[in-house]
Amino acid sequence: MSSRNDYIDEKLYDYILDVSLRDLPVLARLRAETAQMPNGLMQISPDQGQLMGLLVKLIGARKIIEVGCFTGYSSCAMALALPDDGRLITCDVSEEFTAVAQRYWREAGVSDKIDLRLGSAVETLAGMVTSEPGTFDLAFIDADKPNYGAYVESCLLLLRTGGLMLIDNVLWQGRVADAAVEDESTVAIRALNGALLNDERIDLSLLSIGDGLTLARKR
Repeated sequence: MSSRNDYIDEKLYDYILDVSLRDLPVLARLRAETAQMPNGLMQISPDQGQLMGLLVKLIGARKIIEVGCFTGYSSCAMALALPDDGRLITCDVSEEFTAVAQRYWREAGVSDKIDLRLGSAVETLAGMVTSEPGTFDLAFIDADKPNYGAYVESCLLLLRTGGLMLIDNVLWQGRVADAAVEDESTVAIRALNGALLNDERIDLSLLSIGDGLTLARKR
C-alpha cells in the first residue's frame, strides 16, 4: 500500500503538496480514478511520484524496469521524465488494472515509451537477466511483498554500475517495526530491510516518503 505519509499530519502534508507539487491534470485524474477503486491505497503518493520523476532526470535514465504497474501512476510519472527515446518496461499480472494504465499513458503521450509485460514478474525478470543484464539505469519495485527479495536480486543484475533501485512500501505502515506482526508480507519486507543494510553491493538510503522508499545505488 501507499498513500499520504501517515507520519506527517494532514495539514502539514497538504502544505507540502501546496508548495512543491507541480501536478499535471492527467496525473491528477489518474490518482482520482484509482482512489475510487477497492485497492486504491496501492497507488503511490503524488509527492513520491514527483520525486521518482526527478530521480529519473538526475541520473540521466534512459532505460527503466518497473515491477508492479497497478493503474500506471508510477510508470507514467517516470516515463514523462524520460527523454523521447527512453524506454520503460513494466511488469504486472492484472489486465484489469493495466487497462486503466494504458488509457492514461496514451493521454499523457508516453505510451510509445512503455512496454507492458503481463505475467509472472519473476519469470519476466529471469528472461531479461539473460538477455539484457547490466543495461538498465533505474529499477522500481512495488509488487507482491513475499517476492521482494527475488525482485531485488534480479534488478541488481539488470542495473548498470551506478544504476538506482527504488523499493516501495519498506515501512509497511509501521508494521515492520512491530515484532509482534509476523504475516508473510511484513516478514519479507523486514528481512529485506535487514539484508540491504549490510549489502556491500549497494549504497543505501531509506526515505520516509509515502509508505517508505528505499534508494539503493548499485556500486
